[in-house]
Amino acid sequence: MIANEFKKLKIPDNSGVYLFMKGTRVLYVGKATSLKDRVRSYFSNGIVEARGQLIQKMVQEADAIDVVETDSVLEALIMEANLIKKFQPRYNTKEKDDKSFNYVVITNEDFPRILVVRGSDLESQFYSRDIKYVFGPFPYGSLFKDAMKIVRKLFPFRDKCTPYDGESERKPCFNNQIGLCPGVCSGKVSKVEYGRRINHIKLFFEGKKKSLINVLEQEMKDLAKKKKFEKAGEIKKTIFGLQHIQDVSLIKEEFKKPKVEIQGPSLNKDRAHRIEAYDVAHMQGTNTVGVMTVVENSWVKKSDYRKFNISDEVSGNDTGSLEEILRRRLKHDEWPNPHLIVVDGAQAQVNTAQKALDEYGYKIAVAGVVKDDKHKPKGIIADEDVRTKYEKEILLANAEAHRFAISFHRKKSLFSFRKR
Repeated sequence: MIANEFKKLKIPDNSGVYLFMKGTRVLYVGKATSLKDRVRSYFSNGIVEARGQLIQKMVQEADAIDVVETDSVLEALIMEANLIKKFQPRYNTKEKDDKSFNYVVITNEDFPRILVVRGSDLESQFYSRDIKYVFGPFPYGSLFKDAMKIVRKLFPFRDKCTPYDGESERKPCFNNQIGLCPGVCSGKVSKVEYGRRINHIKLFFEGKKKSLINVLEQEMKDLAKKKKFEKAGEIKKTIFGLQHIQDVSLIKEEFKKPKVEIQGPSLNKDRAHRIEAYDVAHMQGTNTVGVMTVVENSWVKKSDYRKFNISDEVSGNDTGSLEEILRRRLKHDEWPNPHLIVVDGAQAQVNTAQKALDEYGYKIAVAGVVKDDKHKPKGIIADEDVRTKYEKEILLANAEAHRFAISFHRKKSLFSFRKR
């Protein structure tokens, strides 16, 4: 599809989901606060720098764009996840494959818990019989946390507390005291009532808001007939909340982290200069871990540090582990993008990083920190202007990555030892 064809489309300036199509096949699904602005961004002159070569190829292949408006950004986020799961679009590889993204799990219990679980933990923490429903993946980390806060205000649920046993008097849990748990722990809600609540949440995550409102209206009428006016009033408030979802926090989050890839540290001067450093740690090939540290404008930014557990397939292999870390990181396009990536090692590590960047279509500078026998820096592999201008920041980021990796590895090794 070319820009002139796009200009003929009437895209609404509203929240919703957009689908790039080729014939009847869905190539890509995305969500937006403003469908008009978001879809327009795919036809800008800097599409390769902004979204990568893979997305440019997708736009060229597409011959149509479908849009579905939603009443809120929250509903757009949920619809996006459902459509990706349904159609498995070729160009949504990050949402299909990355096991670090979030899922919503509803457990198979008398009083089900609702939990947010990373994809990598689904199989390790649950048997299939333990799960009643699962929704996702949801690729936006902090955005999804805000979304779940909104859902829980609409439909208070149990996540940690122990259900009331009907015998001993029990104090309500903290979440019940602040209105986020319906009182499973203190016997305020019956198994049947809570079962209805779970069905409400299920319908919401399935994107069936109209059906959900119909169900709630019928329940409200039934309660009113039984003269249970207080509970009927609670449902009325829930219906109003669904019809007027307050998701300003989600709108702010979408614009807080611009998805712009950079060709080098000299560009994008209007935002903080960001350096990301990566390191791997293991002991004779076991308990391999990786980390990402961040330096912005010459200062460490610990709030953006990340830890990675390395799969058994590449454990102990430094370049293989680095490649896995970078692949997982590059799929997080909701994280701020770096101007410079620093790896611990020589040309092999630099080549590994460059390979991952090229595969995802990112044009980001790479620097490698070469160490001596005592693991002290003895040189930097990078373009001369990068090395000259950012030497101190490169060494700082690398030192932080090494420290953070060793600390993470020690904790993991200690935990593994205690489990024996």
